[in-house]
Amino acid sequence: MKAETNKKFIKLGRSWGMIIPPWFFKLIDINPINDEVSLTIENDSIVIRKKKDN
Repeated sequence: MKAETNKKFIKLGRSWGMIIPPWFFKLIDINPINDEVSLTIENDSIVIRKKKDN
């Protein structure tokens, strides 16, 4: 599956963030309130993965 959207970062205090559309979470079954994700860098990409329940 491939989904794509173009976003710009926004300044959040001393950090940077972006608004992620709800349909992105639905595609990979993430509940943004309860689920934890891991962020990794692979080559020139930031990869967001849902952490599996233990």
